[in-house]
Formats: sequence, structure tokens, C-alpha cells
Amino acid sequence: MANLFIKQAKQYLGSRPNYPEELLQFIASKTPCHDLVWDVGTGSGQATVSLARIYKNVIATDTSAKQLELAPKLSNVQYKCTTPNMSMSELQQNVVAAESTVDLVTIAQAMHWFDLPSFYQQVKFVLKKPNGVIAAWCYKSPYVTKSVDSVFQRFYTVDSDPYWAPERKIVDDMYRTIEFPFEAVDGCDHNGPFEFKSERLIDLEGFFLYIKSWSAYQTAKENGVELLKDDVVEDFTNAWNEDGKYEKIITFPIYLRIGKVGNVN
Repeated sequence: MANLFIKQAKQYLGSRPNYPEELLQFIASKTPCHDLVWDVGTGSGQATVSLARIYKNVIATDTSAKQLELAPKLSNVQYKCTTPNMSMSELQQNVVAAESTVDLVTIAQAMHWFDLPSFYQQVKFVLKKPNGVIAAWCYKSPYVTKSVDSVFQRFYTVDSDPYWAPERKIVDDMYRTIEFPFEAVDGCDHNGPFEFKSERLIDLEGFFLYIKSWSAYQTAKENGVELLKDDVVEDFTNAWNEDGKYEKIITFPIYLRIGKVGNVN
């Protein structure tokens, strides 16, 4: 998984959505203490800045050293490059040494890549009992305008489809089907998905940069296929310019699964 994002790390940083304050505040409202977060699969730190404003300390881990190099450097954030199949001993040596010390585990647009049984064992080890919280979210394909969305939907479901890893289906299902063995947090009668949205102003080049940050785009390129071929670029350009606006608001729907660890035997 890490190799899929190494070559386009800068595109990823420059084009992926920032997460809305409403999302982070909702999560923070469910953790009784705000001392320590483990942000897993942090990438280039899309969620880190917001978490670091709310929590005293953040440990942010990823398997891609290249992505971590681009993450924002903050005084209360420790970045750690971990192996793809991190053992419990590596967890204790490089991330958190003691059991029941973490208030919150976050996973932004990454949990569909994980070996969940092993990961959940680690989550249940590090989280404070019984109210330590795990929050995992993903975002689906964005929408812009009716014309752009029409071109994009055809491009996503036909042109790019052969190059997505099977795990992408979990994202398309809004994490509804992902295994999530945690109790509902206080004030909620289920553990999601809960829907939020992220918006940003973007131009057409920025939109193409977002596409180029896809793992599917990199996979296609390695197979000698350019997904953004001339006719596709022309279709997007015509749709983009239809309303005469150079920049447009791009909206990413975000889906959150959240739960507390409870009393683990």
C-alpha cells in the first residue's frame, strides 16, 4: 500500500481535502481526556494539524517515509515511520510503550488498507479503558457541478475502475461494511457512519492534481496507461468552463465510524 503513494506524495499533499472542524470537534467531544492521540496512516499529515490544536500530544505514524517528510512539523507531534506489518513489540518500542495510555486513535482515509484483526488488537491495547475512542473516516468521490460530475462519474466508473485496488470498494461503501467491533460512544446509539463534508476552492489544474494523486492513477501509469488522455482532458475542460468560473467549490462527502473500546477482557 505505501508504495502506491510514494511517487505522488507531493500531489497528495497539495490536492487532498482538509478535514472540517465539525468532524474533529465531534470526535473530540466523545473523548473525556485530550492528552494523547495516535494518528495511524497519517500520510502527509492531513488530519494532524487539527488534532494537534485539540490534543496535547499526537503520535502520527505511517509506512511511507516520503509522505512523512512532507508533513507539517509541530512541537506537540511526533512522526514515526513504521513497518507495514507492525508487531506488538514494535508498537511498544516505537509508538506507545504502556497499555491504556491513548485517549483517541484516528485513521483518516486509510483503514481500508489495514490488517484489521492485528490492528484492532493494537487499538485495544493502547486505548484507555473503557472510554478511549477510535475514529476512522473516509471520503468518497467529490462533486463540483452537474456537468463536471457527469464527466467525472464516467471517468471514475469506466476509465479508472480497472486500476483501483479491491480495498477501494470499502470506501465506496462509506465504511458501512468494514469490521468495527467497538461500542457506541456516549450520546450515540450506533457507531456510524456519520456524514460530514469538506469543501475547498479549486481550479481545473488543481482538480487534475487530485486525480493524479490517486493510487489508481499511479497503477495505470505503471502499466503504461495515461488516464488523463487528451480526449478526457478536453471533456473535463469543456465541462469546467461551461459556467465561466475559473475556480469552483469542490465538495468531498466524509463518512465517520466512531466507537469506544469499552472494558476489554
